[in-house]
Amino acid sequence: MGRKRNKYPREFKIEAVKKLESGEITQAELARRLGVTPTHLLDWKRELARKKEDAFPGHGNQRGSAAELARLKRELEQVKEERDILKKAMAFFARESK
Repeated sequence: MGRKRNKYPREFKIEAVKKLESGEITQAELARRLGVTPTHLLDWKRELARKKEDAFPGHGNQRGSAAELARLKRELEQVKEERDILKKAMAFFARESK
C-alpha cells in the first residue's frame, strides 16, 4: 500500500515560511518541530516568493489569475458554440432563399 500524502492548509504553509525567514530557528529544527521535511519548507518558500497572493490555492479553490483563466476558457467555449450555431443557421437560410 502507498503512503498517505499529508495536506497542509495554506495558512500553515505561510506561517512556516514566515518563521523560516525570521531566522530565529534553523530550517532543520523548524522542519522537525512542524513534522515536515526541510524540502517542503524550501518548496513553500519558493512558491510564496514566486506567486505571492496566488500561492497555495489548494484543490478546486483557485485564486486570482488561475480562476480568471478558467472563467475565460469556459466563456470562450460558449462563444465558439454560439458562433458555430449561427454559421449553420446562415448556411441553412442561404440555401432556402435560392
